[in-house]
Amino acid sequence: MVPVTDAWEEGYSRRGLLWGGVTHDLPHLPPGSRVLELGCGNGKTLLTMIQRGWDVTALDISPCAVALSRERCRSPSDCEFIIADSSAFPFKNPIFDAVFAVHLMGHLTEPDRKRVPYELFPALRPGGIIFFSDFSTEDFRYGSGCELESATFRRGTGIITHYFSHQEVLDLFSPFTPVSVSIQRWKMRVRGKDLVRSEIKGIFTR
Repeated sequence: MVPVTDAWEEGYSRRGLLWGGVTHDLPHLPPGSRVLELGCGNGKTLLTMIQRGWDVTALDISPCAVALSRERCRSPSDCEFIIADSSAFPFKNPIFDAVFAVHLMGHLTEPDRKRVPYELFPALRPGGIIFFSDFSTEDFRYGSGCELESATFRRGTGIITHYFSHQEVLDLFSPFTPVSVSIQRWKMRVRGKDLVRSEIKGIFTR
């Protein structure tokens, strides 16, 4: 079995930009807000954060992913990068206005998924916000691969994907106050078939 860290590192080193485009669908925060992105990957979401004028810290477990994100920044001052595990990151004081976990927690095992909210709590300022997004159990890829845990599957790349239910997300972020949890669905044409992609998004506040 390929360790999860090695699977991500091999993927980024072999394929480069695993995720294309730029993410624009981010919530409004005032310029200067201090934000943390968990699992920055190759910088798809990061670029929009920088353009919003936020003070960004980006974390990823893969050194190769961090190197790719650095290359997409306009200058070294755009972002502070940290190579670390999202389930045990080195922030113990309330310094962030917002934390983004976009398609990150679905790639963790159950013990690590449950640990993340408790790691985040002391790092978020009172009134700070967590933005969560990952695939839901309604997604067409649910069930694809070898099931390792309930609703968690490992595909050929060695990377695991967990699919979330509405109640699970509420339970997961129980240390925080829920603002909204919703499921978004859209059609994706694959080999001549219309298949349903489904994401679950949550906003929580401390």
